[in-house]
Amino acid sequence: MKEYWTSFASILGVFAFCQTILQTVFPPELRFAFAKLFNRLFNCFSTYCYFDITEIDGVNTNELYNAVQLYLSSSVSITGNRLSLTRAVNSSAFTFGLANNDSIVDTFNAVNVTWEHVVTQRNTQTFSWRPLPDEKRGFTLRIKKRDKNLILNSYLEFIMEKACEIRRKNQDRLLYTNSRGGSLDSRGHPWESVPFKHPSTFDTLAMDPLKKKEIMEDLIDFANGQSFYHKTGRAWKRGYLLYGPPGTGKSSMIAAMANYLGYDIYDLELTEVHNNSELRKLLMKTSSKSIIVIEDIDCSINLTNRKKDKNNVSGSRSFYDSVEMRGVGGGVGVGGGGEEGGNSITLSGLLNFTDGLWSCCGSERIFVFTTNHIEKLDPALLRSGRMDMHIFMSYCSVSALKILLKKYLGVEEGVDLDEIVLKELEEVVEIAKMTPADISEVLIKNRRKKEKAVGELLEILKSKAEENVKNGVLVRGEKDDDDVEEEEKRALDSDSPKQESEIEDNCKVGSEEEEKIK
Repeated sequence: MKEYWTSFASILGVFAFCQTILQTVFPPELRFAFAKLFNRLFNCFSTYCYFDITEIDGVNTNELYNAVQLYLSSSVSITGNRLSLTRAVNSSAFTFGLANNDSIVDTFNAVNVTWEHVVTQRNTQTFSWRPLPDEKRGFTLRIKKRDKNLILNSYLEFIMEKACEIRRKNQDRLLYTNSRGGSLDSRGHPWESVPFKHPSTFDTLAMDPLKKKEIMEDLIDFANGQSFYHKTGRAWKRGYLLYGPPGTGKSSMIAAMANYLGYDIYDLELTEVHNNSELRKLLMKTSSKSIIVIEDIDCSINLTNRKKDKNNVSGSRSFYDSVEMRGVGGGVGVGGGGEEGGNSITLSGLLNFTDGLWSCCGSERIFVFTTNHIEKLDPALLRSGRMDMHIFMSYCSVSALKILLKKYLGVEEGVDLDEIVLKELEEVVEIAKMTPADISEVLIKNRRKKEKAVGELLEILKSKAEENVKNGVLVRGEKDDDDVEEEEKRALDSDSPKQESEIEDNCKVGSEEEEKIK
């Protein structure tokens, strides 16, 4: 053993002696040139090319480094043996990352690439206004030379988009509302925000599954339609009108849309908007990837000014005239100083808010209007391009009832629910005309006793159905879904041509009255 260590020490001594001779004979410049030549020869014969992405570019943080770090933390890429686990500030999820000096293989467009996380100690601390970390961090991307031009640019763009998507999903979503009276908050913003924690999803939404699928596909098609909207010259926005009786889940639908897409919500209170200028400023301060909501629009403002009274000469104004506000300080009409703080906006401003020039100040935004009485809305708000999709939130149907039973009681069809009871429920639920909110209250009250909850619900539905049949509600009062949608179509079809003729008639009446006075 002693002889072995003696021989090993002799070899190290010879190696050190040779290294000293080489450093003495060959100057540093020659050694540097030789190393550079060796690297060039190696690169010529190598089939790979390498790209270094450092954490800090000069004194600024490299955005691409952060994007790569987020992308490699996605579930698709978690295949390494050693991963780091982190949770960012204001994040609701844990993220995995590539450990120090470890590598991972990723596939893009059927091409394999290798990522290596390189971490080294920083030898010297250079002078800088911003202290640098003790470690130098970066990613090295290895791609075959033949695949470089094929995927490099598109791969990096894909990583940036994927990182933005991951970042948005991990962050807490916010619910905004415009400040009272148009005032600004401490940071000079007209919007106040709170964390948005609504648990509603499309899985828990009591609604016909086919209609839910249609809405979800439309939302995804919109979110992925940037190139289409730019190519066709349209603003990247979409409008949804949710209408139906109270308690049918309109607010839950909005929450489900926000949770499905990962968007923030801006709840616009029109009674706090004084004029068109303030409305535009609010719109410009909304962010992309957001849902702008006006709930109960028929109760917020009076949009009946387009229905002219031909006997009223002074009322022959166009539909772009002022719209009287309800509720705040007394509404102001034309000549009332609405643009000077009189709580008045115009229908023109509201229409520009949805599809005019100001609607393009931002991208990837969804406008949602809700109303309990669609017949009270001005038809100008219902046209395509302003509200692209009209969604009727109806009374509880059979499919919606099954969703509620599963959500609140954990009752599965054909397993926990007797077929006879289920058939009785199906027979009366459509006739009872009860909203999902009303049925939910019954189930929540008895959620710990499933049989009692189902029995009590069946009795209430039967009683409500008998009352409706007795009073002839289905014949004379309530309209079914087809009747409501048909009424909406008639309102839209009878809109624009009639308005122009009414305005002309009103102008003629006004001229005749003026001649009589003269």
